Amino acid sequence: MPSYVKFMKDLLSKKRCLDDYETVALTEECSAIIQNKLPPKLKDPKSFRIPCIIGTHFSGRALCDLGANINLMPYSIYRTLGLGEAKPTSITLQLANRLLTYPKGHPNGVIEDILVKVDKFIFPADFVVLDMEADSEIPIILGRPFLATGRTLIDVQNGELSMRVQDQQITFNIFKAIKFSNESDECFSVSILDNLAGKESIAERPLDPLERALLDLVDEEKEEDLEVVKTLDASKIFKSRGVESLERTTPPKVLKPSIEESPILELKPLVNHLRYTYLGESDILPAIISSSLSDV
Repeated sequence: MPSYVKFMKDLLSKKRCLDDYETVALTEECSAIIQNKLPPKLKDPKSFRIPCIIGTHFSGRALCDLGANINLMPYSIYRTLGLGEAKPTSITLQLANRLLTYPKGHPNGVIEDILVKVDKFIFPADFVVLDMEADSEIPIILGRPFLATGRTLIDVQNGELSMRVQDQQITFNIFKAIKFSNESDECFSVSILDNLAGKESIAERPLDPLERALLDLVDEEKEEDLEVVKTLDASKIFKSRGVESLERTTPPKVLKPSIEESPILELKPLVNHLRYTYLGESDILPAIISSSLSDV
């Protein structure tokens, strides 16, 4: 029996009493509790998820699971990526609820050397394809083989996951990943403010009696409204006179083609090496040619 247990038992059974100014020796465990040297209890930092890209049709988050010795991909993701035919396998998967599943036969199988892009790094990985319902948030599971390939370090207290390639390193913060989720929640709204504003503006009675009369919102109990209506009804109605037609004083002049009637032109004098000549059957169309040309 430890000494402190016997000491506490004697105190409780009143076989031993503490004298004034007595020094009591405590064990290391009791001293740690009293002096508050124990580390504080922390909450669950949730699962570690990292963003990844596979091919051209998948860009989402994957679960980093140290308890899984395989990388798992749902058949729906595999079919979307079009990664070729999966190889048959004889492995047996034990689920978290202790149930066993056998990924045998089509469409289950294994696909090898799939390139997974994590930030600026690209890692090769083998996946087991299983015909199951894909999780909407984390459809892919990355197990210990992938984490070992990326030389992954996990700081659970700070919620950080680091992956290294040679002398380069990338770090993901799980707390920020949860705070800023990659889900894009869509919100649809229908704006009816314009319609309501129009109805309210019409329903609201204007202060000016003339405006009320024009909008047909006359209050028959108010004399000023009735006077405005009478004034509008008694106003002179202007009738349209229509459009008066204008008669032509002179007939329009019809122009004939130049080959039938020579146009009246004012010919200007030319330089010495140019001269006028006339074309057409009646020689009525003037043209400018060189003076050195002879008439044919």
